Amino acid sequence: MATPIVMPKQGQSVESCIIVEWKKRPGESVAEGDILCEVETDKAVLEVSSPASGTLLELFFAAGDDVPVLTTIAAVGAEGDDVSALRPDSATTQPVSTQAAAPTVIPNSTPEVAPPALSTPDPAQNTPPPAAPARVGEVVGISPRARNLAERKQVDTAGIQGSGPGGRILERDVQAALTTQPKVTPVAKAMVATGDFSLPHQGSGPGGRIMSRDLTPPPPSATSPTPSAAVNGEATATSAPTTSVPGGSEQIPLRGVRKVIAERMLSSLQTTAQLTLHSSADARALLALRKRLKASDAALGLQAVTINDLILFAVARVLIQHPMLNATLSDNVITQVHDVNLGFAVDTPRGLLVPVIRHANHLSLRLLAQEGKRLVTAIQAGNIAPDEMADGTFTVTNLGNLGIEQFTPILNVPQVAILGVGNVNLKAVATSDEMDGEIEFIPHIGLSLTINHQAVDGAPGARFLQALSQGLKNIDLLLAL
Repeated sequence: MATPIVMPKQGQSVESCIIVEWKKRPGESVAEGDILCEVETDKAVLEVSSPASGTLLELFFAAGDDVPVLTTIAAVGAEGDDVSALRPDSATTQPVSTQAAAPTVIPNSTPEVAPPALSTPDPAQNTPPPAAPARVGEVVGISPRARNLAERKQVDTAGIQGSGPGGRILERDVQAALTTQPKVTPVAKAMVATGDFSLPHQGSGPGGRIMSRDLTPPPPSATSPTPSAAVNGEATATSAPTTSVPGGSEQIPLRGVRKVIAERMLSSLQTTAQLTLHSSADARALLALRKRLKASDAALGLQAVTINDLILFAVARVLIQHPMLNATLSDNVITQVHDVNLGFAVDTPRGLLVPVIRHANHLSLRLLAQEGKRLVTAIQAGNIAPDEMADGTFTVTNLGNLGIEQFTPILNVPQVAILGVGNVNLKAVATSDEMDGEIEFIPHIGLSLTINHQAVDGAPGARFLQALSQGLKNIDLLLAL
């Protein structure tokens, strides 16, 4: 009896996964625990292994399909096992066709010709000429599954050597051709079809995908007209050589993480009343402490603590005193959480992701920095657990390293507040209350707090910003708490 391979459920918030790549093909033998495919959630890339040993009988979905969790995606069993009962209604790949295969032509033989019909032909119609016999070694036909795959993947079957009877092209032949073909975007493929461009061996897109910008235009012709030259004080009618660069665009469908980000950002703006407050904090103590930590004894484990780690530490300590901002709003219910589950935005090749440091208000600076780095490493590698990106109560997003002074962060709903951190700039500050007092330029770090005005008023948000500014100004005092 065939064993179903089910799309695993990855955490409570994951509803579907995209099949990135199949590692095994139908007909291959697999052992229990073998990796069958890679799937991508809105949070990470994961591997799906076989729960049983046997033969991979059929794949119900193709690479690139977005499949709901707990859906059967393939079947493993003994050859000949019936998998029709396991095939989901939403399957995108076709089972092996039950139609009769095209007749096989044996070299040096003439195919049978059907006898003429007994009915009298219409004299007004021309009798079709008899079919010509196949040439020796001619490739005969292509299986329906191979044809569907070739059309779907836009593979030219003219140059494929079939491995079926009489040279018939089978699905595995098309799959083998796919593995040797460079991955090309539709726009780049259309440009190459014009004959004016050539394909490189590898592109600059994800996984070496060849983009339109990677194509090589032909060199200028040696007979191209020369630039205009003055003759008797007048310019000739010749023109400079030009290289025609086609315009156009490249369509990139919203899928995976990018699709989830798009939906959540739009939903955030459509369902919340967002208000952003801008401020700054004296960064002298912050910069001085970072310098001391960097020069500290390696045995203390503090040399790798960053400015962002110090900000996360300060936010966790100050936020616990402002429970209105350490909260979520869902179904018209505000939930204030007693501990700070601190999310922080991470820029990854797959998009903006937000891991969560749990109980951040109870962690020392060293432990908080270590946990943050562990989460960043896991998320960059694509193997972070979905639950490590859930249940955040407040989020910090830092664009200071990119030179941004202030910006408007968008709420990570259902959270009611998010802090944006800018870079450090010199700010003119009066050294006394007198109008004619001296001005001193003091480094300040930009802070931008977005709140959901449905749950938090402007004054509590401003008080939190004020307290955070004082905490960063006196970061050494926070360390004593």
